[in-house]
Amino acid sequence: MEAERPLRVCLLTGGGDAPGLNAAVRAFVHVATRRNVLVDASLFGFEGLLGTEQVVPLRLDDVRGILPRGGSILGCSTRSNPFVLIGDHHETLRNRLHELSIDALVLAGGDGTMSIACRLEELGVRCIGIPKTIDGDLGGTDVTCGIDSAVETATRAVDALHSTAEAHQRVMVLEVMGRNAGWIALRAGIAGGADAVLIPEIPYDVERVARKIRERQSLGRRFSIVVVGEGAMPVGGAASEVELSRPGHLARLGGAGERLADELRAHDLDHEVRVTVLGHLQRGGTPTAFDRLLATRLGAHAADLCAEQRFGRMVALRNGHIDSMPLGEAIRCVSRVDPDGELAECARAIGLELGAARGAARSAR
Repeated sequence: MEAERPLRVCLLTGGGDAPGLNAAVRAFVHVATRRNVLVDASLFGFEGLLGTEQVVPLRLDDVRGILPRGGSILGCSTRSNPFVLIGDHHETLRNRLHELSIDALVLAGGDGTMSIACRLEELGVRCIGIPKTIDGDLGGTDVTCGIDSAVETATRAVDALHSTAEAHQRVMVLEVMGRNAGWIALRAGIAGGADAVLIPEIPYDVERVARKIRERQSLGRRFSIVVVGEGAMPVGGAASEVELSRPGHLARLGGAGERLADELRAHDLDHEVRVTVLGHLQRGGTPTAFDRLLATRLGAHAADLCAEQRFGRMVALRNGHIDSMPLGEAIRCVSRVDPDGELAECARAIGLELGAARGAARSAR
């Protein structure tokens, strides 16, 4: 009697990179190998599966020494949405999986990648999701791998800007990532001791920020630090975009810091206003211990789900424990900062200006 063929899965990292991805890849391969699951990797997201790159075997030797590394050894792509690249020709992808003897896909990514996984499941492609995004906006899990490292990087930037802002008596505006969620900005602003934090969930009145800067000046504090999320917007305005959206892709945000700086300069403050855009520094570098541990736990559980053939699920940290949930449920959950929640209230209590009074943010949107 012919022995049953071992399960073969293909692992890929969709969307942008996030600190901790390599830890998830490493853990997945270790556990999968021990559970007799063969692992391939699609390089640079779906590009490997769709033929512009490669699909390669992923074995234990391939993941040695990658735990502290940033980025992804598999490569990432924000431009390889299969439903854009192949349109309605879904048989192309299914035929490719059959040709490679791949039984299921394991996708590490954010809400966009998890939405792709859901659509693939509907088409009969078995999938498992691993949540990763520095934005922290995927609500099916208590936290995603990558955001802790991004917040740490942003906090260190706030720390560094304090000394130069004080030396030159300047207002320093720090623009951070996060898209439509203000988790990086608010957490780094509180942890770094910023004076104002502007986030997408709370449309801001620039006059309140200018007033905060003047109040500090009246107290002899002749510098200020303002952290602004890339998706932040003034009351009645919209987020700043540097590249318009294309079919299947989100618009690229940017310019929120410069816009705020121009608005502050128009208020004739007795300060020079400078802008620092932290950008992709938040994605790069060595992941924190928290992100390495979280990613390892998520990657290990994803491999267990594959071995047990429990597909159509996303692994998640829920109430401190690693669990899983249906992909459809995962993408319906969105995580945003509550404008009147505990974290925002803590910020207000310690004197941080959030650009709007309590309760005003909801009516402004």
